[in-house]
Amino acid sequence: MGEEKDLLSTLLLEIRRGTLTISVLSQMKEPKYGYALVQNLEEKGVAIDPNTLYPLLRRLESQGLLESKWETGGAKPRKYYQRTEYGTKIYKQLKTYWENLSDGMERLLREEEA
Repeated sequence: MGEEKDLLSTLLLEIRRGTLTISVLSQMKEPKYGYALVQNLEEKGVAIDPNTLYPLLRRLESQGLLESKWETGGAKPRKYYQRTEYGTKIYKQLKTYWENLSDGMERLLREEEA
């Protein structure tokens, strides 16, 4: 039973990794700071741990998909992230791929139930 649980956890993690990238990119048209992004995603049913989000934001920035800017005018400094033009281009391609994949998976899973 323990091996089955470990296997399931591993497989779910594999699925989740890719979905988090497209989830984050989908929300970055306008500037957002990390905590606001966590809340925004959770409100829409996509839970993400801050310990997962911040490394992901840094990786997407290093890949040129996001850019960041520090805002120091408030009570405490916040780093805001936003999609770059290149990030928007890549996001649109990922979104199209996701929609096609999702449609295909939906057909496969319905077929399996029949």
